[in-house]
Formats: sequence, structure tokens, C-alpha cells
Amino acid sequence: MKSVSRAVPFEEVLARFSPELRAAIEESAQELYEQELTLRDLRRALDLTQKTLADTLHIEQAGVSRLERRSDMLISTLQRYVEAMGGSLHLVAEFPGRTPVSVSLGDVIARESTASS
Repeated sequence: MKSVSRAVPFEEVLARFSPELRAAIEESAQELYEQELTLRDLRRALDLTQKTLADTLHIEQAGVSRLERRSDMLISTLQRYVEAMGGSLHLVAEFPGRTPVSVSLGDVIARESTASS
């Protein structure tokens, strides 16, 4: 007769670890979570409303809502959104076996402006 293993709740597994290891796991999980925030999550984490951000961007609140739902946007739009929250946007290109390269957003935005003219 086969033995059936039971599912073990995550909390039970975590309880077996030392407090130091649990703290390290929680810290790593938080870092991973923060690396994957959506624009909406980021705005909320900074305790900003869509209305406040809309006023800063000189657009309607509905425009902020649309921006936060988009899966694709111009880099210049993303940069303005991040700057309206008080941050700055940096673009890094990574290639296998090579050092990451920082891409100047000024160059990208200048090309986007020229292309849309």
C-alpha cells in the first residue's frame, strides 16, 4: 500500500526555521516583492492618490488610472510618471557575459520626440 503524504502548510514549515533564518527569508521576500511593484502599487506605497499624481502631471485622474493599467508605454511617459512621484528612472541593458550598460534616458526621449514630430 502506498503512503500518502499530506500537504504541509507553509507556516508550519517556516516555524521549523530559526528566528534568524525566518527574518532573512522575510527580508528576501520583501526585496523581491519590491522589485516587482506595478505602477499602482508603487504609487500606493508612496501614499499618493491618483488625483494628487494627476495634478502633478497636469492630467485628469482618469488618465492616471489608464496609465496604471497599461502594459506598454513610451519611456518618456514612464519617466514623467516616476518623476511626478519624486523618483528618477534609470534604464539598464543587460547582456549575457557582459557588464550591464546604463542607457541615457535623455537620448531616448530626444529620439522619441523627433520620431513623433
